[in-house]
Amino acid sequence: MKLFYTILGAIPAGRNIEQHDVFFGIGESMKSLVPAIKKFWPEAKGKIHIDCYQEVKFVDGFEIKIVEKTAELSENHLFFINLGGYEHGKFEELHQQYLMVGKSLSEITKRVKKTEFYKTMGFTDAVSHIDDKYGVDIDDIFKVNDILPLEMRDKYSIILEKTEATNQENFTHIGYLKLSKLK
Repeated sequence: MKLFYTILGAIPAGRNIEQHDVFFGIGESMKSLVPAIKKFWPEAKGKIHIDCYQEVKFVDGFEIKIVEKTAELSENHLFFINLGGYEHGKFEELHQQYLMVGKSLSEITKRVKKTEFYKTMGFTDAVSHIDDKYGVDIDDIFKVNDILPLEMRDKYSIILEKTEATNQENFTHIGYLKLSKLK
């Protein structure tokens, strides 16, 4: 089984522009996740596309392993962070997403504040901070295990093992992809 990190797009009824959401799922392939994706976003009525996805095998020098729920959990957790920020003169909120391994939310928050995005996406009237104000904001931060679909959360655990593997790249697909075109 594999962990997939996916950015979904759709224009649900009553919306004027394309909406996006992140979906994490555990399956043999992206195609095997289609029913779970449709269940995750029912307002889209199945008219969902993928803007990008990644098969997550490595993060921060850790190998990601998916095991049956009975396995012992590690002290580290896989976190998903969605930063939001503003750039002077751009009429939009910009986002940068990260996957990070750490023991606690406070550890991850300290690390994400050191990222280039966090340090550079504010300006005089919209300074960087973590709050519900303007400037750079940590819009969302979750343990990935906590935002998996319930049936996957109940069946599998994400195990993080330190690795010395030299190639720690994750397969990534970027670009519009209809669910029906998944192989």
